[in-house]
Amino acid sequence: MSNDPEAVTDSGSAISLENPFKAAAVETAEAERYEATLERGAALRALPFHAAGEANRQRQHLKDRMTVWERIRFLADEDPHVLYQNWGPNLDGASLVTAIISIDGRDVAVYGHDFTVRAGSMDATNGKKLARLFELAAKRRIPLVGLNDSAGAYIPAGVGGLDGYADAFTALRKISGIVPSIMCMFGFNAGGGSYLPRQGSFLIQPKNTFFGLTGPGVVKSVLGEDITPDELGGPGVHSQTGVTDFVVEDEVAALRKVRELLRYLPDSNASLAPYRETSDPIDRQTVDIDILLKKAFNSPTGFNTPFDISILIQQLCDHGDFLETQADRARNTITAFGRMGGHVIGFVANNSAVASGQIDIDAAYKNARFIRFCNLYNIPVMFLEDTTGFLPGREQEHRGIVQAGRAMLDAIVDLRTPRFLVLVRNAFGGAYASYNKLCHRCGFRRGAADNAGGRNGSGRR
Repeated sequence: MSNDPEAVTDSGSAISLENPFKAAAVETAEAERYEATLERGAALRALPFHAAGEANRQRQHLKDRMTVWERIRFLADEDPHVLYQNWGPNLDGASLVTAIISIDGRDVAVYGHDFTVRAGSMDATNGKKLARLFELAAKRRIPLVGLNDSAGAYIPAGVGGLDGYADAFTALRKISGIVPSIMCMFGFNAGGGSYLPRQGSFLIQPKNTFFGLTGPGVVKSVLGEDITPDELGGPGVHSQTGVTDFVVEDEVAALRKVRELLRYLPDSNASLAPYRETSDPIDRQTVDIDILLKKAFNSPTGFNTPFDISILIQQLCDHGDFLETQADRARNTITAFGRMGGHVIGFVANNSAVASGQIDIDAAYKNARFIRFCNLYNIPVMFLEDTTGFLPGREQEHRGIVQAGRAMLDAIVDLRTPRFLVLVRNAFGGAYASYNKLCHRCGFRRGAADNAGGRNGSGRR
């Protein structure tokens, strides 16, 4: 068979065998350089995601810990917009990652320590990166999420590591009260890695994690005391002291808690908390409240019969959903976010099921912190009062219950959002005076809760 691109017919005319639909290949040097540049840019952008190496990633997984990129991808609705400190051939993984991500359609600023790079340690460059991210969050009026997993300052950097923390501390303090911040504690964190996250609005700590000013090794060398990380700075300790707001099972639960909490928080102090349409009517019958109060009042102890106030909160909220903060601390008071008619509301309630709902030091500080947050971010507050007053006794006086009670009173007096006081049963002495200040009041008898919902009728919300 001939390879000649032309063939001759019987009549002697030439016929071309070339495909007439085949376009001529035109490849210029400029096009080659352009495509090569795009490929090189894509490779550079992908480099930080894989810089840790497979061995380091597996090491994280063996500890039941995710990498920082896995945490960010879990949080984000789509691929994150990573903020680069440097650009060029030397671009590789950093011990601190900053990005803007979308969560439930809302922009959120996020940072995370990459423990696979220098154990997520802090230096001067990382401090400046954090400071710029905090400033960006305040400027754009978007929430902040921190994924903390750091061994502390980068020792080879010398004082630069401390400078980095100083820059981050200052910047985060400046945006406090402007945008809400949620901090997650992963792994083993010590030193400055403990201060920074507690500057945030809320702190989430999974089980089997640690954070504290010093580790067990330092305690052993200085004080000669043998103590485990969990006993020194585990979630069981911090949940009782109020350092940790939420204790969860693992990292996945912590990230889910971030998404859940964000649904109750506004973007900034200049906006309102997200409104959500609800199919739960505002005039829904609250039969369970009637049953609860009837059983309590008909019991031999009458007004002194303890009951769990969270049942009332559940009945008042849309579909019974609410999110309690510091659930393991001071159970004699309950602070929680909920929704009524689709609007976010903060609940502060005395829980007579624990210590008759009396207000002690821990309860006062717990209430004060929650009330101040609601005041900063435009969240109405409903008080459910059922207490015989402040807890008396030598221990409370020696620990400063007067100061704690004053902190709670100041928070209530400073409250400028809509607030409503429901006198469930008991309201005595200084406790009554504290809650009563500047609040609209009603008694929580049969049908009295209707006033809160603006409806008429008995036993309605």
